[in-house]
Amino acid sequence: MSLITTQPTRRRATFHDLTVSRVDRLTDDAVAISLAVPEELREEFAFEPGQHLTVKATLGGEEVRRSYSCCISRADSASRGEVRVATARVPEGVMSSWLNSEVKPGDVLQVMSPLGSFVCPTDPTARKHHVGIAAGSGITPVLSLLTTVLEEEPQSRVTLIFGNRRTDSIMFLEELMDLKNRYPGRFTLINVLSREVQDVELFTGRIDRAKFEEFLATFIPEDEVDEWYLCGPFEMVETVRTVLAERDVDAAHVHHEIFHVDDAGTPVLTEAVEVAPDAPPVAVATVTLDGRTTTVPMRSKDQTILAATLIERPDAPFSCTGGVCGTCRAKVVDGEIRMDRNYALEPDEVERGYALMCQSHPVTDTVTIDYDA
Repeated sequence: MSLITTQPTRRRATFHDLTVSRVDRLTDDAVAISLAVPEELREEFAFEPGQHLTVKATLGGEEVRRSYSCCISRADSASRGEVRVATARVPEGVMSSWLNSEVKPGDVLQVMSPLGSFVCPTDPTARKHHVGIAAGSGITPVLSLLTTVLEEEPQSRVTLIFGNRRTDSIMFLEELMDLKNRYPGRFTLINVLSREVQDVELFTGRIDRAKFEEFLATFIPEDEVDEWYLCGPFEMVETVRTVLAERDVDAAHVHHEIFHVDDAGTPVLTEAVEVAPDAPPVAVATVTLDGRTTTVPMRSKDQTILAATLIERPDAPFSCTGGVCGTCRAKVVDGEIRMDRNYALEPDEVERGYALMCQSHPVTDTVTIDYDA
């Protein structure tokens, strides 16, 4: 039996029904989906460029949740009254296949309000050089970040190095070319193709250590860059971060997000742990969520705090369960936990006590968790 008390709360991200206003085919295997935001939800869906939305649907009889980055500038979102996400079809991907093949204008999707820390505030008086390095569908948050910079920092310039397999697989190619035309002196686009030979050898191949170091030596010396935005497969992001760290680039200006974290190109999900419902608790988590405090018995320390919490509180937020999206972020107020993996929280967030509940296990016999902090 769980004990529930009530206290004042702050508003957190929740699901709302949004109507699909437009579906744009980007490539043979990728679509952009625009969603109309009713006037009463405009404030709740006001996002920071780089943040993501979680989509929830029942597919094949099971609830599926996936997080997709907002891929629209702040100005366009406000003027259109829309948010927009995009997805490339993933082999055996349930949600990505459904969004690519089935969803159409007029459909209603369950969408969580924006989350995520892959952000960087703009300054209309700034004179900066912003550099984005993206691969594949990693362009989605970077597109929003860089377009917003171009619109809101008129004295800043932007360089985007964008890795893909072939020209016909480049998401948002028309929009990127339009940005070049709109900001000819401020936006530089470099397409790097791994399966299509280009005139410039540097622009052919994958964005690996050697190629990135050559870019630094020729196009983008690290001491001439103010902000970095990295998004794409784990290996690429970690390689670029490592090279920049070796060159003493301040990590506070290297913003990153990953989409894939294993060799197969998909997040490694936390395996479910079989727990007997009548087993005696080995630990207790006291969880505050939406102002209600619930005592959650942990019947195995191999069980994640999220998994145990969902038994008592099915409304607990989560999405990827792979330590990538950050939807299940909460603060450890008391006690000690062990976090298996973290690809969503910044070091300063971890230092302040935040953890991903989908990856966290109790170390002490009692822990106190606050989603509202």
